[in-house]
Amino acid sequence: MFKKLFSFLLLACALAAAQAQPYPSKPIRMIVPFPPGGGTDILSRLVANKLTEVSKWTVIPDNRGGAGGTIGIAEAAKAAPTGYEMVMGQKDNLVVAPWLYKNLSYDPTKDLVAVAHVAYTPVVIVTSVNSRFKTLADVVAAAKATPDQITYGSPGNGTTIHLAGEIFNTAAGIKLRHIPYKGSNPAMMDVLAGNVDLMVSSLPSAMGQIKSGKLRTLAVTSARRSTSLPDVPTVAELGYKDFDVSTWYGLFMPAGTPKDIVATVHAEVNKLLATPEMKAAINGQGAELQSMTSEQFSTLLKTDYQKWKGIVQASGATVE
Repeated sequence: MFKKLFSFLLLACALAAAQAQPYPSKPIRMIVPFPPGGGTDILSRLVANKLTEVSKWTVIPDNRGGAGGTIGIAEAAKAAPTGYEMVMGQKDNLVVAPWLYKNLSYDPTKDLVAVAHVAYTPVVIVTSVNSRFKTLADVVAAAKATPDQITYGSPGNGTTIHLAGEIFNTAAGIKLRHIPYKGSNPAMMDVLAGNVDLMVSSLPSAMGQIKSGKLRTLAVTSARRSTSLPDVPTVAELGYKDFDVSTWYGLFMPAGTPKDIVATVHAEVNKLLATPEMKAAINGQGAELQSMTSEQFSTLLKTDYQKWKGIVQASGATVE
């Protein structure tokens, strides 16, 4: 009992000391819950580097990948709420994973506070430019002829990307075999090498290889076409009515972080996102800015959290 009280007093003293100084008075760690090279890492570093440059803060990205992004989120959720720990979360590990993993140590709606929405991005179905698959219809035909033989890679179990593939299996009446990786980059290398047939990916993770001509984009899974790839059809346009899977990225802090600090970070991030330079940088990665208040972002999290419970259950997907 005394030990718990002592720990509480230490935390209270740390919070009081932190608030007594102008914020921020030391470096801020931004947890990136996926390995280097993927869409989350790319957007995290864009935001961290520009905040450091423009706001004169010191924001340090720290990759903590694994288990579909849930390891990094869990670390952020249990961090001290002093304002010096934040995480770039996304629909994958905040909305989808809780309904797939049985023993997560965090509740995203209770253990984290929404700070700033950063971007929305479609999900794309891609293959190597050297692949035999020229269209999504080619994939479906091959999958029906050879069930469970056509493979698709994803950045990990429990991600929106993983679920997009499973939902497409159901919609098309086929069985593509899921190959989970520890992040987008290793999955990308294998699809380029032809070791897996397809990759379902966030657009920022795939955009560099699409631009270089090494990937063929078969479809986007969002309800509308991507502004970055206006000639690529949606899955819905290709005959799978109402198909809509996309993802979003945003900054979160541990629950209990002082409201004035949350407001300060929200204001700085949104001021940064409003600059033409940052808009161009994010759009160049295939993502789209969606400005909203912290309260609106919190509502989005809670709404999607409940919505995806039914989607996950209907898909039949599980993660051990």
